[in-house]
Amino acid sequence: MWLLFAFSGPLAWAASMHIDKFLLEKYFKRGSVAVSMVFTAIIGLLLLPFILIFVPGVFAFDRLSIVVMIASGLLYMGGMLFYLYALQTEEASIVGLLSPAGPVLAFVLAFFVLGERLAPGQLVGGVMVVAGVFIASFRFGGGKIIFRKHATMMMTAAIVCFAASSLIFKYFAVPELFWPATFWTYVGEALFGAGILAFASERRIFMKLIKTNPKVMLTTNAVNELVNLGGSLAARYALVLAPLALVQAVTSTTPLMVFILGTIITMFLPKLGRENISKTILIQKSAAAILVVIGAILAGG
Repeated sequence: MWLLFAFSGPLAWAASMHIDKFLLEKYFKRGSVAVSMVFTAIIGLLLLPFILIFVPGVFAFDRLSIVVMIASGLLYMGGMLFYLYALQTEEASIVGLLSPAGPVLAFVLAFFVLGERLAPGQLVGGVMVVAGVFIASFRFGGGKIIFRKHATMMMTAAIVCFAASSLIFKYFAVPELFWPATFWTYVGEALFGAGILAFASERRIFMKLIKTNPKVMLTTNAVNELVNLGGSLAARYALVLAPLALVQAVTSTTPLMVFILGTIITMFLPKLGRENISKTILIQKSAAAILVVIGAILAGG
């Protein structure tokens, strides 16, 4: 049973990445992706009253913890913005293969900031993850090898934001109370969305989307948010049923899930998304995915 819950996490996160890609291709292919973050902020804002009703202790935190959680939400949204910029120009499977560098950066930050030490197996795993990310950072075709400069830079920035967000939580030892932490994280996300709307150009794009496709944008973002949340809850419940190392090993397969799901969508549901599945590219993605997954399992050990 635990295996079902553990695999639900990577599958949900992979599906969420492809939903993001679908939205970008349909509504933000050449426009500002920052506006799409406003819809994410709105979904979080709508959830705040429900969390308040069912979790009355959200104001029990001290001020510093609240500020830290809000800051974490702001950093998370910043990371998501850079991630969307990368996804705007690259396939979901490639972006998925670039994202596992995040835990490696978190290890580096933890080493220098928190004084943590890594086991030899974790160091080997980190090297394997970096090798897999390196392979995914290049585009092969037509006898040329091209560095994916934009996507790599955007994902590096995203990874820094995500790692910093995780480090803040760990450094200040915020209690592991899922819904109260989620509440203040959503407050941070809402503030980020308000900041985007402070710019007149972004506000005009947002109002145009609201007038033309309000139901589609809000519904799709809501579904995406629920898919993400469902994956997180399933992975957390798996930790109750099985050892941490086993659950981490399964959840580390997210990049592989993104790759497999992208291939399936391309072959059977091309209207929802298309990826390059030529022989050379499939070999490249497969090699990168194997290195990343094995490396992530070792690093998590």
